[in-house]
Amino acid sequence: MKSGSNINIKSILKLRSTYLLVSHGSRDPRPQLALENLGQLLSHNLADSFPAVATATLELGPAPLHEQICSFGDRTLSLGLTELQILPVFLLPGVHVAEDIPAEVEIAQKTFGDKLKIELRPHLGCQTAGLTNLVKSQMQEVAFLPNLRSPKWILLSHGSRRPGGNSTVEEIASKLGAQTAYWSVKPSLSEQIDSLVRGGQQQIGIVPYFLFNGGITDAIAKNVAQLKQQFPAAELHLANPLGASVELADLIGDLIQK
Repeated sequence: MKSGSNINIKSILKLRSTYLLVSHGSRDPRPQLALENLGQLLSHNLADSFPAVATATLELGPAPLHEQICSFGDRTLSLGLTELQILPVFLLPGVHVAEDIPAEVEIAQKTFGDKLKIELRPHLGCQTAGLTNLVKSQMQEVAFLPNLRSPKWILLSHGSRRPGGNSTVEEIASKLGAQTAYWSVKPSLSEQIDSLVRGGQQQIGIVPYFLFNGGITDAIAKNVAQLKQQFPAAELHLANPLGASVELADLIGDLIQK
């Protein structure tokens, strides 16, 4: 192939693929709606290379994940394509990413045999550089609030009990000069705020390292409201979660290049 050609080997391979965004799943409809919006952004922005993008959930979906994969696999074959790529939309490399999703993919692959290649891509949380920039944007939105001067930041993640499961959160926080707190493991948000207040910090920004609004972010907002009462001398400012955006869709698109 000539070097001046507009078509390269990677683009030819992509034209054989469909793409399935896999999230955790929730009883709250907001995360699923946001995931679908993210899929539309991915499909729209990269239309030439993405003939089909769909979404699925590991839990609380209409069927087990392997059945959702098989359904989309049938659609893939009906389009005349021979590859399906699974894109885990997870921020942490916990048990779902390391064990549950691979097991479901294996079941689906056995169903299709050689007719369809199902490839599991790296999870979204691997994109630490891009995610750091997105978190920084969240912080900047809060930084424009009136009378807010040099706040100390806390990056609040769900947290993982797996060894090394929180390393990417620690890496992002370190790059941003923030402390870490976790919703499900220690140190908790209240512990970190207490430590900062004892150290004389009066303005504290809290960045929820979560993809979309939902039940957990509602609980975080309620917790922050309670902490404002507990620490009246401190000003607590809560940022938004990442949200479905062109930038986040671009990070997912980059995963396919890896």
